[in-house]
Amino acid sequence: MGLDYLDVYLIHFPIPLKFVPIEHRYPPEWIYDPHSAEPKLEPDTTGVTYQQTYEAMETLVHKGLVNDIGCSNMGTSMLRQVLQYSSVKPSILQVEIHPFCTQKNLMRYCRESGVHVMAYSNLGAASYIDIGMATLEDSCLSPQLVKDIAAKYEKSAG
Repeated sequence: MGLDYLDVYLIHFPIPLKFVPIEHRYPPEWIYDPHSAEPKLEPDTTGVTYQQTYEAMETLVHKGLVNDIGCSNMGTSMLRQVLQYSSVKPSILQVEIHPFCTQKNLMRYCRESGVHVMAYSNLGAASYIDIGMATLEDSCLSPQLVKDIAAKYEKSAG
């Protein structure tokens, strides 16, 4: 990337998936081969653990190549494990948070542990619609109350 360091580096997904080379498809996404008869997640079978990945990222901090490291898409139990074995505490946990998915207990644990929270899909799970994991009704933009308020102030629901 032509940089001396990264400000923040996150592990995006806590489940090891089979590697898809950038030359083959970018971004690699979750599905290993979207053109197969039955597209699916393909687990990585190399045996690399989350702890090994996290410890490799800690090494990047110790070398001055990364200022802060963090995690994404994990719950309280897994974050608790990371905090037990880490020598560099994750600065950030990136998770889905919106009015339909508040993750109250996880937010409390992060606050108590000093881990900052970064929300994604803060207007609902619209990105999941294309992959069949959500519907338009799951969007925070769908409730009639939101539409009425938007109309009243001549704004979009977003």
